[in-house]
Amino acid sequence: MDSSLIGVVMVGSLVATILLSVHVGVALGALSFLGVWWVKGSFAVALKLLGIAAFGAVSDYVFGVLPLFVLMGLLSAVSGVTGDLYDAANVLMPRVRGRLAIATVLANAVFAAITGVSVASAAIFSKVALPEMLRLGYGKKFALGTVGGSSVLGMLIPPSVLFIIYGILAEESIGKLFLAGIVPGLVLTAVYSAGIYAMVSRNPRLVGGERAMARAGRADRLRMLVRLWPTASLIALVLGGIYGGLFTPTEAGAMGAFGALLLAVLKRQLTLRRLWETLLETGHATAAIFFLLIAASMYSRMLTLTGLTSRFSQTVIGLELPAHVVIAVFMLVFLALGTILDSTSIMLVSIPLMLPVVRTLGFDVIWFGVVSVVAVEIGLITPPFGMVVFAMKAILGDAASLEEIFAGTLPFMVMMLIVLVILILFPVLSTWLPRLT
Repeated sequence: MDSSLIGVVMVGSLVATILLSVHVGVALGALSFLGVWWVKGSFAVALKLLGIAAFGAVSDYVFGVLPLFVLMGLLSAVSGVTGDLYDAANVLMPRVRGRLAIATVLANAVFAAITGVSVASAAIFSKVALPEMLRLGYGKKFALGTVGGSSVLGMLIPPSVLFIIYGILAEESIGKLFLAGIVPGLVLTAVYSAGIYAMVSRNPRLVGGERAMARAGRADRLRMLVRLWPTASLIALVLGGIYGGLFTPTEAGAMGAFGALLLAVLKRQLTLRRLWETLLETGHATAAIFFLLIAASMYSRMLTLTGLTSRFSQTVIGLELPAHVVIAVFMLVFLALGTILDSTSIMLVSIPLMLPVVRTLGFDVIWFGVVSVVAVEIGLITPPFGMVVFAMKAILGDAASLEEIFAGTLPFMVMMLIVLVILILFPVLSTWLPRLT
């Protein structure tokens, strides 16, 4: 059999095994081994080649950035910075209808600059923001949708775990990818805030008994700024260090984790037990991501060996479709995969096939990384498999149903699609900052 056909069989088998609920990492690793064995006709050669691929997948210094940023985000959550962010946004908009919902979006945007994990944001704000909105009479679906929809900012505003994974797969600068995500992240934040304001203006019942508050005095605003300076300092340390050339992303992750540790200690929120639980959770999250990265590296090596990536690229180019139509098809693939896979798995499965086509068509790889992350993030709130929705359900238990959460996030899904179209039509929003470096 032609080697490229073996690659096609392996891709089809991957889809089938995932639909059968086989773990993505297990499916990637097993099929990679079988594919190489089939092409080479030697069990020993397949074992050795994939062993080399597995070692190379995580042996690079740059991979240290993943556990460090995960640890930084978890320690920041322990320190209670989310409550400070939420209170600050609420105080700064005392007369705006729907201010608690907008405050949730703004607090998520800032928290995203600390943690970079959407599921973590969803879990935390389900505890912090949702009870307050429900207490004031907010519509339940609206409140749930606000928390779930705004949490996706965690994967777009740097530092983002998905940008790190994309940078590794594409062999692109993680620092430039972080820069590229800033403006799109602000655009999505602005669209969310405007969308909430428009929804509330059209249907005031969404915010129930919320009333305008008295404008905060100068002393109150100053007190709030004092509460926020540690969080602002932590963000400035990490992002300023990367963009100022003081740290590599990995070193910035280490500094951020240390800064978050100090913050938790100074705020007296960190006990030995909570520290151990945080380290354990960091280990679990990192191990899961690394397992997927190793399996995806093996899978990518297998596809290259079969020649499927080059054949796929030649076939797509040979169709002579307009370049933006090809990109639109790729975005639809991301959206479709979002109904059955988590965001990390989508990137690992699809990017190795898509990148050669993107490069051949002459598109900016950094820009494609941004639009890919946005498209993949839509999958986090897309039924039937939305990681953010399931995370919220796990936190809320019987207090909310999956149907209510999915229904609430629908308007935010539409807003994300609008932003995705804007980013595709105006690449400069993603490429302007990276080109300044």
